[in-house]
Amino acid sequence: MNELMGIALPPLPAVLGQMTLGLVNGSFYALLSLGLAVIFGLLRVVNFAHGAFYMLGAFAAALALEHLGINYWLALLLAPLAVGALGVVLERLLLRHLYGLDPLYGLLLTFGISLVAEGALLQHFGSSGQTYPVPDALQGAVNLGYMIIPLYRLWVIAASLVVCLVTWFLIERTRLGATLRAATENARLVQAFGINVPLLVSATYGAGVALAALAGVLSAPVIQVSPLMGSSLVIVVFAVVVIGGMGSILGSVVSGLGLGMIEGLTKVIYPQASSIVVFLIMALVLIWRPTGLFGKS
Repeated sequence: MNELMGIALPPLPAVLGQMTLGLVNGSFYALLSLGLAVIFGLLRVVNFAHGAFYMLGAFAAALALEHLGINYWLALLLAPLAVGALGVVLERLLLRHLYGLDPLYGLLLTFGISLVAEGALLQHFGSSGQTYPVPDALQGAVNLGYMIIPLYRLWVIAASLVVCLVTWFLIERTRLGATLRAATENARLVQAFGINVPLLVSATYGAGVALAALAGVLSAPVIQVSPLMGSSLVIVVFAVVVIGGMGSILGSVVSGLGLGMIEGLTKVIYPQASSIVVFLIMALVLIWRPTGLFGKS
């Protein structure tokens, strides 16, 4: 086995396998950072409650299955809608009063919302997680030649890519996206054309929150559904957003997928650094390009 700078290089199949698993994690990073980028890019709100909405999406799917018999496929639609509606209510009641102020106020408010949601579920369900079954249609595994990977993880990658591409297309290439961007630049002018800007803003926040909830439903069969699942992930996702560029849709998707693969590669080459490699890259990017890889000054 070859060595480079004292670090033993693993066999190629092991490298490819870890990078593929890293792509699964990167799919969650991309989907979560996409919602953050939508909310910050269009509303200038640093949504620190994003991890809580991700957790609520997973819990909504688990509780709907346990108490209502709602299966995974229906939960993929209903859980994001329900959590997105909750986001709209919170935006109308709380966040709307902070627009135009320093973004720090929005960060503190959403951080408080996150603590309340996490504390309430911890009180009711405890810190131990619960499992969510993989749907029958996605049972089994696929032989990629260099590894055998569960079919569900390939579904996560494909579903996340489709959602990210559709979201990017809607915001960057449609009239609706142009209207959203115009409303953030000059709300009074857009409202003069008869467009309900407050409703548009609420819907945008709800859509960003729904993306987090969708990621939660996708993750439920992969990890334990617990009240702490969001807090352990949101810091990494914020780092991904900073690297891609705050508010950049494309930057969030590309950096999320890329960093997931880099993290997976680090686990097989130098495992001790796998938990900090994202933050090391963030520090280097901020030194070289403070606005992020795809951000604008």
